[in-house]
Amino acid sequence: MNTSFEIPNGEETVMVELTVKEAMALSGGIRFRPESKVALNAKKKVQKVLESKMMPNSDRIHYHSLDV
Repeated sequence: MNTSFEIPNGEETVMVELTVKEAMALSGGIRFRPESKVALNAKKKVQKVLESKMMPNSDRIHYHSLDV
């Protein structure tokens, strides 16, 4: 079964500000101690930017849609 899908605006660029250590951790070239959480923090930064780009209104609650 060959299923393909497209990511909307997949060629659009995003900006993520990382420290040198975070960039090195994401590149896979250097491993840091697990307790330093450098790679984890870098992944969270990237995830936050992607979520805000892909779902820009997800942090807002539409009160008219709530059953109160």
